[in-house]
Amino acid sequence: MAIDLPSRPTNDEMKIPLTIHSNPGAAALPGGEPVTFGVPLPRGAVSGTPSSWRVDWSQGHTAEADVRALDRWSDGSVRWALVDARLPSQAAHGAALDTDHVPPAMDPGIAIEETGDTLRVDTGPVRFDIRRGGPMPFGQVNVGAASVATDGGPGLTISDQHGATVAVAVSTFDVTHRSRLRVAVRLDGRATLGGGRVVLVTMQVEFYAGLGVARVLSTIRNPDAARHPGNFWDLGDPGSILLKDVSIGLTLPSLTPNRAVQASLAPGETWTTYTGTFDLLQDSSGGDAWQSSNHLNRLRVVPNTFRGYRLRAGSAEVAADRATPIVVNGDVAAWQGVVVPYFWQNFPCAIDARDARLTLHLLPGTYADLHELQGGEQKTQECFLAFGTGTPSGAQLEWCRSRAVVAAEPGWAMTSGGVGFVGPLDAGHSALVQTAIEGPDCFEAKREIIDEYGWRHFGEVYGDHEAIGHQGPTPLVSHYNNQYDPVAGFALQFVRTGDPRWWRAMSELAWHVIDIDIYHTDRDKSAYNGGLFWHTYHYGDVDTATHRTYPVRGKGKTFGGGPSADHNYPSGLMLYYFLTGHEPAREAAIGLAEYVISLDDGRLSMFRWLSHADTGGAIATAPAFFGPARASGNSLNALVDGHRLTDDARFLRKAEQLIRRVVHPEDVIAKNQLDEPEIRWFYAMFMQALGKYLHHRAERGFIDDEYAYGRATLLHYARWMADHEYPYLDRPEKLEFPTETWAAQDIRKSDIFHFAAMHADGPERDRFLERAAFFHRNSVETLSAMPTRALARPVIVMLTSGFMQGWFGTQRAPTEPRPTSHGPFGTPQTFVPQRVIAMRRAKLLAAAIAVSGLAAVVALAIWLLR
Repeated sequence: MAIDLPSRPTNDEMKIPLTIHSNPGAAALPGGEPVTFGVPLPRGAVSGTPSSWRVDWSQGHTAEADVRALDRWSDGSVRWALVDARLPSQAAHGAALDTDHVPPAMDPGIAIEETGDTLRVDTGPVRFDIRRGGPMPFGQVNVGAASVATDGGPGLTISDQHGATVAVAVSTFDVTHRSRLRVAVRLDGRATLGGGRVVLVTMQVEFYAGLGVARVLSTIRNPDAARHPGNFWDLGDPGSILLKDVSIGLTLPSLTPNRAVQASLAPGETWTTYTGTFDLLQDSSGGDAWQSSNHLNRLRVVPNTFRGYRLRAGSAEVAADRATPIVVNGDVAAWQGVVVPYFWQNFPCAIDARDARLTLHLLPGTYADLHELQGGEQKTQECFLAFGTGTPSGAQLEWCRSRAVVAAEPGWAMTSGGVGFVGPLDAGHSALVQTAIEGPDCFEAKREIIDEYGWRHFGEVYGDHEAIGHQGPTPLVSHYNNQYDPVAGFALQFVRTGDPRWWRAMSELAWHVIDIDIYHTDRDKSAYNGGLFWHTYHYGDVDTATHRTYPVRGKGKTFGGGPSADHNYPSGLMLYYFLTGHEPAREAAIGLAEYVISLDDGRLSMFRWLSHADTGGAIATAPAFFGPARASGNSLNALVDGHRLTDDARFLRKAEQLIRRVVHPEDVIAKNQLDEPEIRWFYAMFMQALGKYLHHRAERGFIDDEYAYGRATLLHYARWMADHEYPYLDRPEKLEFPTETWAAQDIRKSDIFHFAAMHADGPERDRFLERAAFFHRNSVETLSAMPTRALARPVIVMLTSGFMQGWFGTQRAPTEPRPTSHGPFGTPQTFVPQRVIAMRRAKLLAAAIAVSGLAAVVALAIWLLR
């Protein structure tokens, strides 16, 4: 499959084909549905600062589009553009993004005015006032001269375990995105609960031109560290905060006899009118496994009390399984509405309406347990808040329940260069990865096995490969925690196919990773702060450790621990940001790059009083091994992503340092025992990251000594691989468990040989390409023949590796630049970590105490630290 583009298209040449998957139920929304999406662009195609393009579709219809740059090529041209538009459902046919467009004179769209402590956002039909010291997300809301929400409403409130309630006030606001069609505002606040415990609150609020709807992403965070005694991370930890209720309350300005509640509880359901009180509680997922041990609390009890949801309205009671509600409270004079797209999936959730008050309970007090927010844990929940007068209709709000998915057509995306090394997959590879989204073994179906739902679990991948051989009356609960970066795998597959099922899997997992898998604290040891928690320990039940790997009930089988460089995967979050503009994903990816630097900083460790040397934590996969492996590969990859997102030279300098510390062009490779896969197979991850690093340097024009050093090292190791590497399962005696995962991991070797081939010439290039094709073919064929091919781990490896085989087929002899320098590079050096230096110095200090007394010790300590 070869797809060609003009070599250097310009602004007036480009029409970018789009794929649009819209919700038919939102067809009647006046002006079309608001959509936000990212598109990759070829190098040099769009320079400067784009502001307005156009979407064209059938029969001459057009829609204005606002544009801003998310990512740039090294020449300053735009690599990823974020597009805002309003698209009706008929735009799904033959749509294209036209960059040759000078916008006509138009109304200003959304108007923003800041006066003193108040920010006013005017979308046209509705004015929203955000006030420092006022309720979150906003206070007064007006439609024309009519008030539809009062500034005296409670807004966001948090109740502690004793029921004491705090109304969270806006402390700061910041406009983070502004265009004619969409405005985004970040709000920050905090709640100080009983005992002085603090919950940090952030809201990302989006407003849309011409609509009285605000999209609200509410994040609550426990900034304290977990105590994790013995490095086990169970619920009930003293660092946790117990909450009774977290709610967003809206208040009508007045109450009339005509006030009623109108609701549609699921897509496709008609609207029903209710009088009197309205109480909707989603107590559990509504699935067959709703009482799964996945939901054990700190008391080792599953607190879910009934299956699905229950609605009590007036004297009536309705029960069913899964609600995705739209609820409107009020009358023609003023009404307020709430829509929660992932209501049942994030149970427990509740909505109630009593007289003039409409309340969304993100964590409801009517649930049969307190809600435990672990140390360093946060949760983000999405809702749409709507306001208006007159009679509300389903079309006005239905789009909020199921959003359209828009992206560049796969042929364009794969050839733009904006997504590196993505090409078509052959039939065998495609069939393997497709099992993630279709068939009886798809990841969505596997969620039902352990009920991978609830506010802490939804979006996660069930680690079913860890349950092989499990004996017991209930399924083993295992969480994957983004090992090998399935967020990136889902995103790459979406780019390749445009299938919205990949989009949903990507988005749901990305949100889970950002909130739950990352340790959001700076109050623990530097080796843990800001890191990503591991997947569940092998072949063990997570019990009450949730997504924090090590339960105390696993003691004896596992030894505890916490985040580390071995488990650090920001690339999917970066790509999710490019596809969506979701700012928390960008912040999380940068944070995981910062984690690498902090992890290695000896000034932050417990040994800092004896040495300021680097800890080596960023590259240590096994005790005393600082060579090419998983930790060093993931750290290098994270630093490259950090540099791409920020242009901060610290990340590139640290990458250069780690490479020189880990590998050398003249390494005696046998010393690293790379022929022992059980302990050293991870070196393939480092070599993949090294290829990516070299490509990043080349794109930035950094063809210097560091580039030459990395290139010479890659070729040195690729030559060894060409002579010595074999499919892992060809020698099962070297493997403790010769499982399907080994067949999948072989595909990484194909990528390494492709990277090396771009730096090689003549017969050596041909040999690397032959080895690349061999390992790709062998991996796909071997795995395809195995009955366990659809387990989570091998599928995810295949989702994220092996793309270069298809990508090479779409290119014309791709090569990387040749360096002007070719060494010499000195001799390999042995890295000595801080701990070793500190222990040596401790012995010197002990000897000094014994011989010379305190004064000599002080003088020696000062000299050592210098």
